[in-house]
Amino acid sequence: LSSLSLPFFPPTFPGYLTVSIEPLPPVVVGDAVTLKCNFKTDGKMREIVWYRVTDGGTIKQKIFTFDAMFSTNFSQMENYRKREDLVYQSTVRLPEVRISDNGPYECHVGIYDRATREKVVLASGNVFLNVMAPPTSISVLAADTPAPFSRYQAQNFTLVCVVSGGKPAPLVYFKRDGEPIEATPLPEPPAGASSWAPRSLLHRDLDDTKVPKSLAADGELGMGNPFPTVDPPRGLAAERDSVTESIPETVVSREFPRWVHMAEPIYYFRHTHAPVSDGTVEARATLTWTLNPQIDNEALFSCEVKHPALSMPMQSEVTLVAPKGPKITMTPTRAHVGDTVRILVQGFQNEVFPEPLFTWTRVGSRLLDGSAEHDGKELVLERVPAELNGSMYRCTAQNPLGSTDTHTRLIVFENPNIPRGPEDSNGSLPGHCGFRFILALTLTVILELT
Repeated sequence: LSSLSLPFFPPTFPGYLTVSIEPLPPVVVGDAVTLKCNFKTDGKMREIVWYRVTDGGTIKQKIFTFDAMFSTNFSQMENYRKREDLVYQSTVRLPEVRISDNGPYECHVGIYDRATREKVVLASGNVFLNVMAPPTSISVLAADTPAPFSRYQAQNFTLVCVVSGGKPAPLVYFKRDGEPIEATPLPEPPAGASSWAPRSLLHRDLDDTKVPKSLAADGELGMGNPFPTVDPPRGLAAERDSVTESIPETVVSREFPRWVHMAEPIYYFRHTHAPVSDGTVEARATLTWTLNPQIDNEALFSCEVKHPALSMPMQSEVTLVAPKGPKITMTPTRAHVGDTVRILVQGFQNEVFPEPLFTWTRVGSRLLDGSAEHDGKELVLERVPAELNGSMYRCTAQNPLGSTDTHTRLIVFENPNIPRGPEDSNGSLPGHCGFRFILALTLTVILELT
């Protein structure tokens, strides 16, 4: 066997480099943050570069650069015959962080190789900066408002709590009269569906005044035996067409329905959130139950929010109240033939929630435009004729908790700007006697009202 002689190369010791970035806890918008990059090496420093990584890592934005070749403050270590461990720290300070600063950051360090001065050894570390933002607004609304009051059918009622400006999504929950509500959670609606108005969840039977006597004799509704006929389903799968009843004028509007029971309501809760372009999240929570006007009127509901960027819960509250004592004004106060009369609801004797539905009717006849009723807070009568003198108008204000009516009478005076025609042979104006009769009738009505 012949031996082979191999050339001898002296051992080389390339410089080593380790880089690490200290992890950061979540920070709040407006705080000052310092990013710290620690690295250990026995080589000569070449450069330090900080990057902010965006678009899922596809883009790296350079935010800080340290070049040792052009630095006069950097300590030059020229002793290559002895391995020396040098520990460095590079820091980048963000004085007031914004939501846009959220994301990963990288620290890249380069040193000269110990064997060849032309080669650079690179190493890097990364850290994720989690920027939190507290919610900026919270509000409680009622879904499907304005909505009418129904005394003959149970109605589902939904409160919507909207929380904006937070990151991450906050924890939202409801309270009633200061006590947390235990609600059955519902799944999120499918994509594209609106979360403002959930589908009907509960249905109760009609009141016993609508039940045939043969069935009503078997027992109280909800207290005795169930109906032998088809019982409407209850729960999440219940679906039934709405019932429209013609309520006579003699029925007292504030009368509570007989289907109402004093049992504890069953609440259903749904929580959704959607990202916003500025990096925050809009959260919406809905609370749905079968409304009971007897126990829900004047009930205080609050929506509370917990968030890691808040030192204490944030809340908004509303009180469910039926309308009472509408205040109506009429302009002009002294209407003449041909004037445009506006009748407006200015407010109530109490704070009303949710928003009422206003319906105007003319007692015993149709409105001036021929319609049976008009919706809105204001009723406008264009160019009123003398025939409307003494007509009565009713305004019905209602929300899901109750309904109330108020009336006002229109008095129309003759317009002095309208010519009455030529005088007759006796020097009197045609229709003058008729005007005296209308004036006398008007005065009589005014005296009766006062």
